[in-house]
Amino acid sequence: MLIDQSLGSAIGLPSVPDSMPQSQTNVLLHWERLPPLAIKAAAEIAGVSIELKADPKFGKDSLPLLLLQSSREELEGGPSVLRFIARTAITSQELYGSKALAAVQVDQWLDFSSAIVSGAGLEAVCGVVDQFLSLRTYLVGYKLSIADLQIWGQLQASLQWEKIRKSGKLPHLTRWFDFLSHTSPLKELLEANVPKKSAAAERLKDAAANKGSTKGAAETGSFEIDLKDAVEGKVVTRFPPEPSGYLHIGHAKAALLNQFFAQRYRGKMLMRFDDTNPSKEKEEFSENIIQDVAALGITYEKLTHTSDYFPEMLDLAERLINKGYVYADDTPLEQMREERMEGIESKHRNRPAEESLAVWKEMVAGTPAGQANCMRFKISMSNLNKAMRDPVAYRCNLTPHIRTGSKYKVYPTYDCACPFVDALEGVTHALRTSEYKDREDQFYWVLKAQQEVWPGLPWVHIWDYSRLSFINTVLSKRKLTWFVQTALVEGWNDARMPTVQGVMRRGMQVSALREFILSQGASKNVTVQEWDKIWTMNKKVIDPVCGRHTAVLKSSKVLLRLSNGPDEPEIMILPRHKKFEGAGTKATTKTKEVWLDAEDVQLLKEGEEVTLMDWGNAIVQTISKSADGNTITGAEGKLHLEGSVKTTKWKLHWLPNISELVPLRLVDFDHLITKKKLEEGDAIEDYVNKNSRWEVEAVGDANMRKLQKGEVLQLERKGYFIIDQPHLKGKPMVLFAIPDGRQKAIIPSPS
Repeated sequence: MLIDQSLGSAIGLPSVPDSMPQSQTNVLLHWERLPPLAIKAAAEIAGVSIELKADPKFGKDSLPLLLLQSSREELEGGPSVLRFIARTAITSQELYGSKALAAVQVDQWLDFSSAIVSGAGLEAVCGVVDQFLSLRTYLVGYKLSIADLQIWGQLQASLQWEKIRKSGKLPHLTRWFDFLSHTSPLKELLEANVPKKSAAAERLKDAAANKGSTKGAAETGSFEIDLKDAVEGKVVTRFPPEPSGYLHIGHAKAALLNQFFAQRYRGKMLMRFDDTNPSKEKEEFSENIIQDVAALGITYEKLTHTSDYFPEMLDLAERLINKGYVYADDTPLEQMREERMEGIESKHRNRPAEESLAVWKEMVAGTPAGQANCMRFKISMSNLNKAMRDPVAYRCNLTPHIRTGSKYKVYPTYDCACPFVDALEGVTHALRTSEYKDREDQFYWVLKAQQEVWPGLPWVHIWDYSRLSFINTVLSKRKLTWFVQTALVEGWNDARMPTVQGVMRRGMQVSALREFILSQGASKNVTVQEWDKIWTMNKKVIDPVCGRHTAVLKSSKVLLRLSNGPDEPEIMILPRHKKFEGAGTKATTKTKEVWLDAEDVQLLKEGEEVTLMDWGNAIVQTISKSADGNTITGAEGKLHLEGSVKTTKWKLHWLPNISELVPLRLVDFDHLITKKKLEEGDAIEDYVNKNSRWEVEAVGDANMRKLQKGEVLQLERKGYFIIDQPHLKGKPMVLFAIPDGRQKAIIPSPS
């Protein structure tokens, strides 16, 4: 709160010393044993000048006091000071959120922070924050806010939090806390201001030594990793997708990790399309990749294409040829592969540079002679690492390019273009999956050769991380393309595909996908993930907010006639979610006849009292069956609304027998392949799951007519669904079942 100086003295607050210098730098008074590092960090990020000054009059219960030099007024307490800093920021950082809703959420956390104090209730309070962070990187939105800084500051000041943290009971809060503790400027402020033997200093030491090996790390992953030679504010990462398919969740991990490290070092991330193979690339892929990156909440400094640098790449080729680092070779492709495997040199390996240069001219022109050749790096055919055995640097391709048309007839390979363009664009750290570890030496050799012929080309560091893998799933773009081309799936966004659009079409929420990927950390340990974990995380996102509706399978619906039911339909208004008002309301009709699920009726006995959900009790008097006794054909009963719902064994969901019920097609899915993990040499066509999609017909409550494509709901006692096709006149509504982390299918498979 803002305090008048004279009033502050009257109520016993520390007064401003008479000797305080009259500068425009605001001064923050604090207890000497507890510097308010979160406030100092906020000031640095916001570009607001604040000087920390320990006041000997302050004790452990004293709140930080900001002295505003321009007005001689004061602000007391962390939340008030942080609000002032965020509102007076001179940088582009939006510490208070960019929208009104975000600002309100920040305020809520600032108010909540007062509960984070040492005492018997601290662990329970921390548990609330831990649960909230289970699917989040930050407390509000996708960026650091003063809410994060305030909560972090409260925890950092508590020795009791250290014991809770080391217990491993709160993995999500621990992950978040350690992440912020190793993010600038908090990391530097901790190192500079916290005594070496303090809990916080030991925390930094332990994290550096153990690389995040606290209990629960195996589940949540670790980001306790430092990039080699990383300089604060100068780190540049890049996400380089090839526009030859849609983004899959492995690509999403790459993009999020690049963004993470750029943000951690207060650097920047670039996005660059690696468009060097016109035979595979389409504008459709580029557009959808950009769309998916935006959907994931990933931002980048600028968007470029490798094709932007084709003129430089052609110039580079001639320099490399003249230097003897590449040579022209017309060895047939299969023979070249065999020779590389056996370490046999090409007969053209030692040809003069003049000859290679002449062939290069033919390649640039796209002549038949040029098309018969390629340019190869001259590295080492005897190297045990086969990636070093003279890989191809340039090859001809007459297919028109999606951006440059037929202007070029020769293109660099990824191995040639990537180091060069990374360096040209100022990339400091290139992140790639550990499956390319063998190509790391090749990357550095190529980059050094390019630096020799292209003066001033900077160095690029490689950081490798584990590839994201799932059981019964292929993430190879070549194999995913095969599924699309053979029409085994509807397209790249088929709900069975592990593409970003595929899993989102099946009901995956962006926040759950982001949090699952970030929970894996930046580890190099290769693991094959079960799908149940990511879908369990998704359930935690959708369950608290999605509306509830009722449906009955068309093939097994049973009509219950209520002898004393209402003669005329009666409408009652109910909440769509009993614990979330924001889900809105729905109308339910009470009628003399209602539809039940046959599997429910099979559990009942004649004369048994049951509860009709949201209506009241009824007594089932008779149950009719077919002549063979195997099929239930109907039931008779009467309402008994004075009965207690607490005494009934069965609580039944029902639908009124009205014409407004909505026809539904409920669709469920299985994995596209039957083998948990395909091995090298396995033919994918031998492991295709021929029963990976099935559907059943049903009818749903009339309120479902209003639902739109992409809305998520729960069909009571059936599971979670997403609307793939809304209700249209003459066509049924199509709902895709959303897995909830259990092994059991939501809709039983007919096979």
